[in-house]
Amino acid sequence: MTGTRAKRLTVYLGEGMKWQGMALYHALVLELKAAGLAGVTVVRGIEGYGKRKQLYASRLLELSADLPVLVEAVDSPEKINAVLPRVREMVQQGLITLADVEIIFSAGTASNKENSPGPGRRA
Repeated sequence: MTGTRAKRLTVYLGEGMKWQGMALYHALVLELKAAGLAGVTVVRGIEGYGKRKQLYASRLLELSADLPVLVEAVDSPEKINAVLPRVREMVQQGLITLADVEIIFSAGTASNKENSPGPGRRA
């Protein structure tokens, strides 16, 4: 089975990181949307550590204000490469990775998603 070649951009951040007064992960979502990327997902981690080996966890007795956050986007190599300089400018701490991926399946398009009922939508 052969799919479409693409790139996956993953940015590892701390939840408390900021960019111009807003959460950095949210600022990245807005930036990637403005750049026309197909989609972006933000995942909040429950535990992790980084370069300084400081443990961040969401346990009840050890509430961390800076849980790990991943911002991930998959799109064509051209679109991902075009937005990389801006992402690099915005991310002062953390980790940015880029991987070659193969898209095996992608459900729907923007036009048919708007026309079909989803969660909370009526037919």
